[in-house]
Amino acid sequence: MARLAYSSTSPFTHQLNMTKRWASSLGFWGVGAGAGAFLFLSVTPLVRSEVLVKVPVLKAYFEDTTPASDKPF
Repeated sequence: MARLAYSSTSPFTHQLNMTKRWASSLGFWGVGAGAGAFLFLSVTPLVRSEVLVKVPVLKAYFEDTTPASDKPF
């Protein structure tokens, strides 16, 4: 005859399993949301000068090379 045995798991183990399950999904959504925010805010001068110009790969694209005489303000 089969014997039924119950084993209890600690709340910490359950929390660790849930964290592992959701971490990758939340990471992908976070990276996507951050990329979308930078896409929409890339036209803002503050974001462009303080964040995007300081990234080595993006510096050449977002650097303003317009002469001062051609700027209206």
